[in-house]
Amino acid sequence: MASYTAGKLYGSGTYAEALSGTKSFEFTNPSSGSAYFILEAVRNNKGSYDSTSNKVAEGTYALGSGFDSLVTSSYIAGVVIEPGIHVMSINFDNVTPTSGSLLRTTGDISLNIN
Repeated sequence: MASYTAGKLYGSGTYAEALSGTKSFEFTNPSSGSAYFILEAVRNNKGSYDSTSNKVAEGTYALGSGFDSLVTSSYIAGVVIEPGIHVMSINFDNVTPTSGSLLRTTGDISLNIN
C-alpha cells in the first residue's frame, strides 16, 4: 500500500509506485468542490510520448460513486472527483515500473493505493 499526500500530488505531482494487476485507488477530497486526478506516463525529454513510453493508462476502470468524466488514452487518464471519500479500481493491461508514471491532482486530494 502506498499513500500520497495532497502536497505531493498537487500541481506537477509525484512519481507512482509500480503499477500492475488490479489496484484500488482511494481518494479523499475534503474540499467543498470537485477536483481532478491525472495518471500519466512519464514523458520523454522532448515532452511527448514515444515508443518507449509506458502505456500506464491502458486497462479496465471500475468507478464507484463520486467520479465523473473519465477520459483515457494509452498514456494518460483523468477523472473528476467529487467531495468525500471515493474508491475506483484499475485492472492494468501493462506493467509500469516504479517512477514510470506520475500521479497529479488539483485541489486538496490525498490518495491511498492498495
